[in-house]
Amino acid sequence: MFGVWAPGEETAKLTYFGLYALQHRGQESAGIAASNGKQILVYRDLGLVSQVFHERDLELLQGHIAVGHTRYSTTGSPSFENAQPTLGPTPFGTVALAHNGNLTNFDELEQMADERRDDAHKVVEAATQKSMRTRPFRDSSNDTSLITELLASEEGENLVDAALRLLPRVQGAFSLVFMDEHTLYAARDPHGVRPLSLGRLENGWVVASETAALDIVGASHVREVEPGEIIAIDEDGLRSYKFAKPTDARCVFEYVYLARPDSVLAGKTVHAARTQMGRQLAREFAVDADLVIATPESGTPAAVGYAEESGIPFGQGLMKNAYVGRTFIQPSQTLRQLGIRLKLNPLRENIAGKRLVVVDDSIVRGNTQRALVRMLREAGAKEIHIRISSPPVKWPCFYGIDFATRAELIANGLSTDEICKSLGADSLGYISLDGMIEATEQPRSNLCTACFSGEYPIPVNNTPADKGC
Repeated sequence: MFGVWAPGEETAKLTYFGLYALQHRGQESAGIAASNGKQILVYRDLGLVSQVFHERDLELLQGHIAVGHTRYSTTGSPSFENAQPTLGPTPFGTVALAHNGNLTNFDELEQMADERRDDAHKVVEAATQKSMRTRPFRDSSNDTSLITELLASEEGENLVDAALRLLPRVQGAFSLVFMDEHTLYAARDPHGVRPLSLGRLENGWVVASETAALDIVGASHVREVEPGEIIAIDEDGLRSYKFAKPTDARCVFEYVYLARPDSVLAGKTVHAARTQMGRQLAREFAVDADLVIATPESGTPAAVGYAEESGIPFGQGLMKNAYVGRTFIQPSQTLRQLGIRLKLNPLRENIAGKRLVVVDDSIVRGNTQRALVRMLREAGAKEIHIRISSPPVKWPCFYGIDFATRAELIANGLSTDEICKSLGADSLGYISLDGMIEATEQPRSNLCTACFSGEYPIPVNNTPADKGC
């Protein structure tokens, strides 16, 4: 997600470049909404940022405020209707909203929306003696559209009042960037599960899912949007409101895989955390080998750390096709498996006859590693020792990461030795939970480790149909 308030600037183009920096967080659809102070226009479609937007599209999105989004679906379908930002009417004007995360009390909120809709019908019917559709237009049954509709039915004098009333009743992981015709808003759930940062331009402000997006548009990083905070930015400046007491549960998988290495989370670069994970992995699972290679790109910092700590040379063993997206976040099993073969190719002269340490960030379903081991064997590797810079993923994520059922997880029900055999490797080692946490330099109490530990910081009632970044 990306939002900018900057009078006199080409905010849609700034948002375009910001979304480019966040493309790794979602590849199914992209959208930008812009306001000129009188109306909000939205352009969104399926595809990558570079595929969705052209120069003429951005020129039509004129205004001093813009909000953008790249979508990564988990349970929701990759359809145009689920593309963001959403757009809806409110008593205070129009709202365009983008959401990163996953709500865990979706059914409860849906029931609230239904009751409010019924009450509105009764009022209209009493006045006009006929039935009218009074709910705001909601073209899809997902959490982002639901938040948009509920904001429209809240009481108050402005959108901040509506958000302060609504968000305490919303459970789960949510970072929001939204706007009306005059004001840019951002909000983060009380646990701070998904990242959200605030930046300063010379003539305005920026909010983004990761600090890397601030860098690309020349914004200086001011601070994170705090858990349980709403900020509003307009011609009167920046204002901050608290809607809940913060109880940090930041997603540790952001450090492991999801975030860009050059982004900063809680004061530490992701690259530094991943490199430290690799060093710790080498201390916990040493092995005699000739070469350390990475599964590019997310495994590279940990592989460098492993090589530095072990003294085994680091080298390039796999070539990555830069034009293939992240196989982990493709929407179907068929596309994931096809993507693995398109994405990686072994560098035979570097690995033939070698004892390899292959470092990757995680094993979720096992598809990548199984295909990888097979490719390396065919290329002549003498031994293959898999080292993983996160613990076994044994539990589903209900907060916006795509491993929703335990049946999908290879570590559910299989021991490390059994997984190693399934992959066809000579050995397999996962970093310990304590070792991973230590590398983040965050207290364990401040992190969500549910996918590794089964300890869920937010009650899980049900899951919705839309995610994004």
